[in-house]
Amino acid sequence: MNQVATNWKDYECIDCGNGEKLERWKNIVLRRPDPQIIWPIDKADNNWKECHAHYHRSTSGGGHWEFHKKIPEYWTIDYGHLTFKVSPTGFKHTGLFPEQAANWDYMMDKIKASNRNDIRVLNLFAYTGGATMACASAGAEEVVHVDASKGMVQWAKENMQLSKLTHKKIRFIVDDVLKFVLREKRRGRTYHAIIMDPPSYGRGPNGEIWKIEEQLYPLIDACLDILSDDAIFFLVNSYTTGFSATVLHNVLQTSVYKKMKHGTITCGEIGLPITKTKNTLPCGIYGRWEK
Repeated sequence: MNQVATNWKDYECIDCGNGEKLERWKNIVLRRPDPQIIWPIDKADNNWKECHAHYHRSTSGGGHWEFHKKIPEYWTIDYGHLTFKVSPTGFKHTGLFPEQAANWDYMMDKIKASNRNDIRVLNLFAYTGGATMACASAGAEEVVHVDASKGMVQWAKENMQLSKLTHKKIRFIVDDVLKFVLREKRRGRTYHAIIMDPPSYGRGPNGEIWKIEEQLYPLIDACLDILSDDAIFFLVNSYTTGFSATVLHNVLQTSVYKKMKHGTITCGEIGLPITKTKNTLPCGIYGRWEK
């Protein structure tokens, strides 16, 4: 089942073509590369020429922003009652993946529908905290936010302040995710919801190497030891090229479902609506087990 983030007002995927996407982030328009966009641009459309900034990918890796109009170093956008800091980075990203709003909606709905005030959430590879803020705002008793990057964790703290969630119990941890999960097991701590958005490849704060094809299953398996018997959901998101939704379904079927022996597994693509063509831009896959 595919999920499309259709509830944005401050964000819009205006158009896509020739390996690029044209996006509105509140009142600032950015042009960024996306290699899976293999269909052509409408050359008669002047919107592409009116962007504030254009990210050019280098043939040797990385890239740079070309600024056509003056923009602030950062600005904020709202998603419902949540507010996030946005800033063009040297790696083309902006600090937010807007398609993830479809997952945020799901998480918030599950936490609210549980009618419980004891929900503890673990967010691994938590980046700048979109899911963290969504779960905290929905009424989770505690959210533990784990990421290996100090810079991203600091950004997440700013998003907590912007979203006026400083009164919520959010723990920010800079650590290798597997090491943290194993420590939580030794402490006897459990969680009612676990979220992870693992990269294809990465390094922990002490140089630990992460390769998704080798370490995703062992991580999920380790998480089962800290997944509460009365858990409400387990969600995995992936942007890794070549990983299909069926792969995530098989992983969850042989791990989470095998332990819980009940519930439902749902997997599919996650994407964004394209305003001009009314098509959908696929942005990755998700897999979730839910009670």
